[in-house]
Amino acid sequence: MNQKKIKNPETQVPKTPEMNDRDYINDLLATEKYMTASYCTALNEFSHDALYQEVLGIFTETQNCQRELYNLMFKKGWYGVEAADQQQLQQTYEQFSGYTNQFPHH
Repeated sequence: MNQKKIKNPETQVPKTPEMNDRDYINDLLATEKYMTASYCTALNEFSHDALYQEVLGIFTETQNCQRELYNLMFKKGWYGVEAADQQQLQQTYEQFSGYTNQFPHH
């Protein structure tokens, strides 16, 4: 299967033992991903509505920060994604589109 990488031209950074801009941003992105996953787990467990709402606001800010870091890394060519094969997309869509009839109707 011929996968195509979607990526911008890479912004060059110094190749030294010291951390560079890419390293710092990548570390921040990994931290934000960890934090959003942790907030999701916490939100699933809260029974106190005011606490839930407060943490939901923090989660949203953290998720937005994560997205901005991803966009920055993608813009600088430090983060790429694989282009999806159209046939594979169609097969996956057909596989899961039949599941909707199993959902309870509201």
